[in-house]
Amino acid sequence: MDQIEFVRDFNRFYTQRLGVLNDHYLGQGRPLGEARLLFEIGDGADLRELRTRLGLDSGYLSRLLRALGGEGLVTVRPHPSDGRVRIASLTGAGRRERADLESRSRDSVAALLDPLTDGQRERLLEAQAQIRRLVRLATVTVEAVPDDAPEARECLEAYAGELARRFPEGYDAAAALIPPGALTEGTFLVAREDGRPVGCGLWQGASGLAASESAAAGAAALRSSAEIRHLWVSPAVRGIGLGRRLLAALERDAAAHGVTTVRLGTHGSLTEAIALYRAAGYREVPSYDSSPYNQLAFVKELVL
Repeated sequence: MDQIEFVRDFNRFYTQRLGVLNDHYLGQGRPLGEARLLFEIGDGADLRELRTRLGLDSGYLSRLLRALGGEGLVTVRPHPSDGRVRIASLTGAGRRERADLESRSRDSVAALLDPLTDGQRERLLEAQAQIRRLVRLATVTVEAVPDDAPEARECLEAYAGELARRFPEGYDAAAALIPPGALTEGTFLVAREDGRPVGCGLWQGASGLAASESAAAGAAALRSSAEIRHLWVSPAVRGIGLGRRLLAALERDAAAHGVTTVRLGTHGSLTEAIALYRAAGYREVPSYDSSPYNQLAFVKELVL
């Protein structure tokens, strides 16, 4: 069985076991879509945020809300301080229905786990955690943007703020906030999850390398060299492998532009970054610039 068919087969198996294929999810008289919406509304939710969180188009969300509203479970009203924003809230009946849904859901999962031994349960939970991490990583998008794009500036500001907190000597944000439009030879990548920027990184060509090194190297070598900078992943998505994915994407993009060697510098306190670079095949070399933040330097030859 090929990989695609294996995933499809698992999806069919799992959805059948969870009982999501009929109109009476968990024994309630409603399909999964309505039940999930009751759960997500909770104590109240902005309709725009609901659409983003659940990946629903506005028409389908409206139909679900009308159905639940017709049963007296949900009301939709303008936000008290911003009439452009609409808020969905559960009625008393809706809260009771949600509590019943929560109880049924827990009982259903308990019944699924009950026949398994403690060791089998642990393996199942570990496997589900791994599936969640990998599926989450697969759904993050990575795209090139101009260095003055709002997402790029937002990521750089978050990156600089984190370094200022983590470095014992502090951090000058000017070192990260490159002037808009300054990246004339290279690529700025932004990672997004559900439309929100959650990571970034850039590579820049020889024109951005240290002047002393540039003067000492030949023109051909300069054209084939580049530096990777400002690789950052939001704490909200760490642990899923996004840093490695961003680094690999930067390497591929640089190689596609004729770069054969990439280098980077990092601070000694960024132990996760150091481990990432070493695991990705970078070797440590003497420092190549005078930045006080680049306490360690690494280089890697790219395979074209």
